[in-house]
Amino acid sequence: MLNHENKSIHCTVKQCVNHSSGADYCSLDSITVGTHESNPTVEQCTDCLDFRKG
Repeated sequence: MLNHENKSIHCTVKQCVNHSSGADYCSLDSITVGTHESNPTVEQCTDCLDFRKG
């Protein structure tokens, strides 16, 4: 976890190495959102492709 808080990217996944240690924000400047489905139809089909287990 890092101290930088990008207040444009809210994140509650504390297990990610990119999670800010100060609050529920991502520490990256930007993220890539993708899908694991061939035809996504609900929000659960989307993923943060920058997730890295911390």
